[in-house]
Amino acid sequence: MRILKTNNMSIELSIVMPCLNEAETIANCVNKAKQFLTENQINGEVIIGDNGSTDGSQAIAKQLGAIVVDVKNKGYGNASRGAIDAARGKYVITADTDDSHDLLNLNPFLQKLNEGYDLVMGNRFKGSKQKKAMPFLHRYVGNPALTFVGNLFFKTNVGDFHCGLRGFTKDAYNKMELSTSGMEFASEIVVKASMLKMKICEVPTTVFPSGRSRKPHLRSFPDGWRHLRFLLLYSPKWLFLFPGIILSIFGFVATITMISDKDVTNIKWLVLASSMFLIGFQFIIFYALTKIYATNHGLIPKTRSYNRLFDYFTLERGLLIGFVFTVLGLIMAYFGLTGDYSIQDSLKKIVPSVIAITLGIQLILFSFFFSVLGLNDDN
Repeated sequence: MRILKTNNMSIELSIVMPCLNEAETIANCVNKAKQFLTENQINGEVIIGDNGSTDGSQAIAKQLGAIVVDVKNKGYGNASRGAIDAARGKYVITADTDDSHDLLNLNPFLQKLNEGYDLVMGNRFKGSKQKKAMPFLHRYVGNPALTFVGNLFFKTNVGDFHCGLRGFTKDAYNKMELSTSGMEFASEIVVKASMLKMKICEVPTTVFPSGRSRKPHLRSFPDGWRHLRFLLLYSPKWLFLFPGIILSIFGFVATITMISDKDVTNIKWLVLASSMFLIGFQFIIFYALTKIYATNHGLIPKTRSYNRLFDYFTLERGLLIGFVFTVLGLIMAYFGLTGDYSIQDSLKKIVPSVIAITLGIQLILFSFFFSVLGLNDDN
């Protein structure tokens, strides 16, 4: 049965594929996508986001009836977003143009989308295994490691974070406000969907060996680092807050222990322990500032805890607490410097005073910067 004309009925499915010099395989991809639409009587479209191909890929795709969108800004993410933005379907399924995805078996994705899921991920590890379909390091090291980190940071339950074959509703895509330009775009979709509390599931899919003869655009280590960097930047808790809490607790306990210890030989570690505490506190402050900046710029969805942050911590409270710490530290420093103490006893009084003064100044400066970043949320 032929595909219904798009002007007679609303489009149900847009099959979207980014492309950069894929003349060897793009015909197979477009034909398979169109065959799926025809055999399943789905009113749909095939859209190619071309990223500046010079091998005639655009002409091949157009000749076969695909819609070609020219995307000038380079990068997998840019090409994907350019094509998705042009999609008119209620649902969108993305795939690669290297003929490695099972485009004839998209019904599991559509079924889950029709059930109300916002994002349906393909899982290549649950599908039938094809020899040489994935490089050894990708299958057993890179992908499992990044998937583990992604699930840990964002509380998702996805077994294959980076499968290029995935489906989502166009409404969900619009809510995600995706922005990355490169290969990390694959991670951004899952991360944003998780942060927005969208319904996510996965279905098995088979990945085949690439049909192209040239090397893939994917660069294992640089692109792997881009994915990891993205996951870290979008999870300031794991990048700043948790390390900061660990350093602060360990440094504080060590500092108190050494101050109360009568063994003078251990005093040499006091400065290191106090520095560890202050560094940990800096991590925590940086977490708060990063959280506010990322939320205000739409990088991280706004949560209830974000709004409560401005209720509990105000400029006035921060200045008061910082002032108290600073004055307390100055008083301690005065007695530590003017008293007739041994070097060891002087250090036991001066180091805590330096900590208090430093905390006070940091809190005062943080309070001003915190308030400036949160001006848009001031009621």
